[in-house]
Amino acid sequence: MSSKPITVLITGANRGIGLELVRQLAEDKGRVKKLFACCRDPNGPKAETLQTLAKQYPDIIVIVTMDVCEMNSIQEAAKAIAPLLGSEGLNLLVNNAGMALESSLQTTTTKDMQDSFNTNVIGPLNIMKEFLPHLRTAAKASKISGMSCNKAAVINISTMEGSMDVTKETYSIAAILPFRVSKAALNMLTVCAAEEMKKDKILFTVLHPGWVRTDTGGPEGEIDVQTSVKGMLKVMSTMKDKHNGAFLDYQGSAMPW
Repeated sequence: MSSKPITVLITGANRGIGLELVRQLAEDKGRVKKLFACCRDPNGPKAETLQTLAKQYPDIIVIVTMDVCEMNSIQEAAKAIAPLLGSEGLNLLVNNAGMALESSLQTTTTKDMQDSFNTNVIGPLNIMKEFLPHLRTAAKASKISGMSCNKAAVINISTMEGSMDVTKETYSIAAILPFRVSKAALNMLTVCAAEEMKKDKILFTVLHPGWVRTDTGGPEGEIDVQTSVKGMLKVMSTMKDKHNGAFLDYQGSAMPW
């Protein structure tokens, strides 16, 4: 991703796509200086693999407690991470944590929508705001011209189900209404952030990881998590100014809004 090691923060890092992002970044020697792997319960059974990875790469991986639905938790995580960033700031923030509920217009409850928005939209919003000073610091400290993930960037992991055009073709197969609506909102949030922060040279992009065989994607997914993450990291390494506010898939193809 860069000849100079970068600092990275990943949410939802204890399983699925988040865990594989941590694994592939840590295994790529010289790519990452510090990787902050965030999850709700680092000491719980669902984080055992992440803990094992952290022991394998103690100089790179720092596990951080963060519940993306709790502002206090986000702020405490930021306080813990700030001293470790130093004068070079945070280069790459990946908002990966998310939730998907199987429900339709007729079955979705108010709580379903509130929970989905808290996790998929409000959480990423608060995280971006909390770490914005560190992203600004990285952008100012970087000697790289233009925008890139090596300089200062936010990658929001979305989905093709957040596309209004794709929904017309796929809703009858999988309603997942709260997921679709909240991810469409995340897409809009990303575009707004891209416009607002382009003066600071901070890149904001939406990525669709593909239909991946994970707990969220299900066993019938088209690709495995290794293929998805390898593709996304390759796409991230090529991002520049023209990708600010873009919606891309794991192969780098433009997605319909």
